[in-house]
Amino acid sequence: MTSRERVLAAINHRESDRVPVDVGGTEVTGLHGIAYNRLKAHLGIEDGHTRLFHVYMQLARVEDDIRCRFSGDVVRLSFEPTQWKPGVMSDGSPCEVPVGWNPMRLEDGSEVLLGFDNKPMLQRHADSPWFSPTGPICPYIETPADVAKYTAVLRMMDRSAWLDEDLDALAARAKALRETTDCAIAGVFGGHIFAACQLIRGMSNFMCDLAADEALATALLDTLAELHMEEFERYIAALGPYLDVVTVADDLGMQGGPQIDPQMWRKTVKPSMAKLYGFMKSRMNQAKLFMHSCGSVYDFIPDLIEIGVDILNPVQVSAANMDSRKLKTEFGKDIVFWGGGCDTQSVLPGGTPQQVRDEVKKRIDDFAPGGGFVFAQVHNIQPDVPPENMVAMWETARESAEE
Repeated sequence: MTSRERVLAAINHRESDRVPVDVGGTEVTGLHGIAYNRLKAHLGIEDGHTRLFHVYMQLARVEDDIRCRFSGDVVRLSFEPTQWKPGVMSDGSPCEVPVGWNPMRLEDGSEVLLGFDNKPMLQRHADSPWFSPTGPICPYIETPADVAKYTAVLRMMDRSAWLDEDLDALAARAKALRETTDCAIAGVFGGHIFAACQLIRGMSNFMCDLAADEALATALLDTLAELHMEEFERYIAALGPYLDVVTVADDLGMQGGPQIDPQMWRKTVKPSMAKLYGFMKSRMNQAKLFMHSCGSVYDFIPDLIEIGVDILNPVQVSAANMDSRKLKTEFGKDIVFWGGGCDTQSVLPGGTPQQVRDEVKKRIDDFAPGGGFVFAQVHNIQPDVPPENMVAMWETARESAEE
């Protein structure tokens, strides 16, 4: 089978010649640039480019020779910059960044990116490998009327200014990938609603809104859904013939349980997500809807299936109620698990290569029977992961999948 045929079998709940493997094929199954540099050094690869396509998470574009080396079956398709420039990561190692990415470097070694109204939006502390939000992206939204007033700001949520590739160019790349590779193509759409509201208002503010100012919360949720629908209409018209998967992200879980009471979510948040996902599914032909939601999301899975989610990621198996065998038994006929193949909180960064191998074999044994599983580690590989463990993970996945 080709890689694309293998992935299509899995996401349609059929077994194939082996379990498909994702090696950096989405922006939530990728590698931090530092981890990527360390992997390349371990493999003795001195050429190529460490290009950070996702600069605030510092994720590196996985080059074809790395993907092929570990039998990766998926390629990511997302907007990228038209030009790159030399950069440096927090450990001092080299990389390339978009020309339009220009955070200010402060005396203490930290970096700050200015956003709306020239206020700090993202910051990387001197000892941190990533950028994080500094506070509400748009602190001026305080009433339902403000939501309409600042719609132009909300339109920017899923498309960073430094990713200046236009839709026609992205479609041309998609067509070329379809014609020159046999990989499945995962289109990164974004589609944040719940998480976007937390960024716009600030997480604590928005969580209070849900309880104390439902009119503001629902106005913001509904407006974001409408804006995403407008954008998706254009997106899928250009890319629809080439995509096998469309990815969205909206974190609902924490380590010990849901971020939000499921009943409150069903009342206030779910209607907007259902509206967006229903619209997306109505415009998608062969592509499947892939949703990334970290943490313990067990309580939401029946609802996600109901509103059209085909694929769940990252399947955080170390979180509460996220046991791999339990998930497969209860939901495996109705949703695809893309991830969960190796715990990235303790096993991948802190285990031995043999412990990594044992973990991978267990997760494949739990998730793979009957199809409906694409192997990937839980979320992005971080700088503290030894390259030996990355190699052990992907080699074991390939070997176990072929048995």
